[in-house]
Amino acid sequence: MADSTYSVKIPKRIAASVINSLKGGVVPRIGLPYITVGRKAEIEALLRDVDIIAGGGASFRFIVGRYGSGKSFLLQTIRSYVMDRGFAVADADLSPERRLQGTKGQGLATYRELMKNLSTRTRPEGGALPLILDRWINAVQASVLEEFQASSPKEASPESPFFTAEVERRITGLIASMNELVHGFDFARLLTRYYRAYLAGDEETKAKVIRWFRGEYASKSEVREELGCSVLITDDNWYEYIKLLAWFLKKAGYNGLMVMVDELVNIYKIPNSITRQYNYEKILTMYNDAMQGKAQYLGIIMGGTPQCVEDKRRGIYSYEALRSRLQEGKFSREGARDLLAPVIRLEALTPEEMLVLSGKLSEIHAQLYGYAPHITDEELEAFIRLEYGRIGADANITPREVIRDFIELLDILYQHPELSIRELLSSEAFSFSTPLPEAGEDAVPENEFAEFTL
Repeated sequence: MADSTYSVKIPKRIAASVINSLKGGVVPRIGLPYITVGRKAEIEALLRDVDIIAGGGASFRFIVGRYGSGKSFLLQTIRSYVMDRGFAVADADLSPERRLQGTKGQGLATYRELMKNLSTRTRPEGGALPLILDRWINAVQASVLEEFQASSPKEASPESPFFTAEVERRITGLIASMNELVHGFDFARLLTRYYRAYLAGDEETKAKVIRWFRGEYASKSEVREELGCSVLITDDNWYEYIKLLAWFLKKAGYNGLMVMVDELVNIYKIPNSITRQYNYEKILTMYNDAMQGKAQYLGIIMGGTPQCVEDKRRGIYSYEALRSRLQEGKFSREGARDLLAPVIRLEALTPEEMLVLSGKLSEIHAQLYGYAPHITDEELEAFIRLEYGRIGADANITPREVIRDFIELLDILYQHPELSIRELLSSEAFSFSTPLPEAGEDAVPENEFAEFTL
């Protein structure tokens, strides 16, 4: 194969997810380490932030690239890395219904999506909030039990009143320390409610508290009736609760929280300029908090196209306070980008990197469908040369297009073993799975919210 060192047995479930996701134009949620190629410098730069976050700091980065250039893939790769390093991760794609700020609940809708997708290493598919809360309580109980076994063996039992009192003292102490934080009193109050329901085995109350943390209550009267308080997570305050969650996660045994927001183009597309400015103002608030130390144990990464960031009429750079902070300096250029800057601009994967990736996909496809890989290095090289030899390919081709073409090629060869790869490559019918945009344009896919960007 093109990558002779790559010969790893992949579970069929993961192989199916990788191939089907790529074929369908979306980023796989699992199996990314099997297909990661290139982006080493970008990954290393983003992982430096992880150490800062774990130490009590915060970070904010933008990942900028054309459709298909690698934004979503890089975000998902970092997602896997940081979960393995003990972080919780919350990710969401913006859409017309999900923004950072809105008058009809669009900001709250983004918060709900983030909480729905809250993931940890042991719950990578999302929905990890109940697991996190239960793990926190169990960890406190285990710590107290260990100490009692060493000092007071007779009291080392969950039934012991001394044991129960010590657990409650520690949990109360942590919760009380949140009162000084913005909205910390309300957050702590609901944590206390959850803890008491946990002790009593009251699953109904636990579920109500989880609903509150997920922002699912619509009115103060509903919260008052079910939980005895009148505090709501809303469009205006949801980000403050993200900061509280990051702080709590650290105390609960995680290293922090990484928040990933993709599809910033949906803010760029907002027709009302005032609404756009409110959303950019929210980005500025989040950015300033990270840079000025007002947030702890929190990392934020946002993904968007060059146009939605750099357009001075509608993009992020139309908001002068952000443009002055984020605009690239005089010395950065293609091939020598400053990857420590707030904005990371993705450069195209090279044909050599795409050759390695094609070799990996060929082997995964063969393992999935149970046949011996038979495409030679020379045939892979011929495929890559053909893809990159098209008119305009040097400026417009993206990994997504190459990958979808290649998987289609593998599918046809598998279903029609009488055909050869050279026959297919020499056919006039062989073409890109999606048309290339005109030079200098960003192609906008019909279903932009289900795109794959490698």
